[in-house]
Amino acid sequence: MPVFSCGGMRYQHQWQDVPLDQVPQANQENLRQTIAAALAAGIHHIETARGYGSSERQLGQILPDYPRQALIVQTKIGPTENPDDFTRDFEDSLARLRLNRVDLLAIHGINDEQTLHMACRPGGCLAAARKIQERGLAGHIGFSTHGACEVITQAINCPNDGGFDYVNLHWYYIYQSNWPAVQAAIARDMGVFIISPSDKGGMLYDPPDALVELCEPLHPLVFNDLFCLSHPQVHTLSIGASRPTDFARHLETLELLDKADTLLPPILNRLAECWDQRIEPELRKPFELGLPRWQDTPGNMNLPIILWLRNLVKAYDMKKYAQMRYNLLGNGGHWFPGQNAAKAAEADLSALPLGKQLQKYLAEAHDMMATAPVQRLSESGK
Repeated sequence: MPVFSCGGMRYQHQWQDVPLDQVPQANQENLRQTIAAALAAGIHHIETARGYGSSERQLGQILPDYPRQALIVQTKIGPTENPDDFTRDFEDSLARLRLNRVDLLAIHGINDEQTLHMACRPGGCLAAARKIQERGLAGHIGFSTHGACEVITQAINCPNDGGFDYVNLHWYYIYQSNWPAVQAAIARDMGVFIISPSDKGGMLYDPPDALVELCEPLHPLVFNDLFCLSHPQVHTLSIGASRPTDFARHLETLELLDKADTLLPPILNRLAECWDQRIEPELRKPFELGLPRWQDTPGNMNLPIILWLRNLVKAYDMKKYAQMRYNLLGNGGHWFPGQNAAKAAEADLSALPLGKQLQKYLAEAHDMMATAPVQRLSESGK
């Protein structure tokens, strides 16, 4: 695996699976040039998913033109209650890609107890994926996740059907709560693939001035790449490219890998000092407050996420990013679950950590970040 992967969720025509004759020629040419730019840079891992709209069909017009041994191709298939449906979905994806096998096959979105059960129960989707592997249609079997750390760790430790070979998960500077899952994966000799380090990792392609200043002399995107890759437990980062030029900034990181021990500490110290100066002591570690799961919270509010996003605004002026994520609460399904703090004033939170102070912080967060509701891209129709 290269240290960077070419992610396939931003360059496709749209999030609906449309026939190829509805894909504009300019978009298809942009995708072709993006893949060419990735391969020219040595980024020979191309990843997509059945759920990425027209991505698989469009890639199917391009990938067969390259020597098969020059590519590492991954697609991802969502778990289903009936494993036969998972197999049929995979076979359809393989036909769209116009390949006779993929090198990596992931179960897409083990995010909660239900998707964990569908994937990992005896005879479930993991068993179906292993049968696909036995047929020679897929290489290594993994899973992708936006779930809580405990769900991810359960999937990593799945005892059935040989378990998983790799995991695609979120972990980057602003969100390090999944580190125990990374360690669990390494203990199982699994590959660790970081997804969306630049977008979900802070919209770092368009960072606020405050973050730019704190990360000098590195661009925040390069700092985050270097931070992730300075941990040997991390094997690859996904670059969700939308155009050929999107790789250039990331590639700057490669010349700095052997300088991480010198470049990172001053930046990490500034970021930590800024956090401590601007965030109240009791809120500095919102994921360690002992707050209940969103399912067990009045109004189903996702309290740790709300407080974390509030802190990013206060510490690093990451308002655009925080608003994008905050207003997805209530519309994100199991990919980004729970509600925002719109009804915090009506909820009895007195028995929770911080008590009445928590209500004040939640009201502040809502005033700071609430705009119009946001939908997941896959459901936006764009």
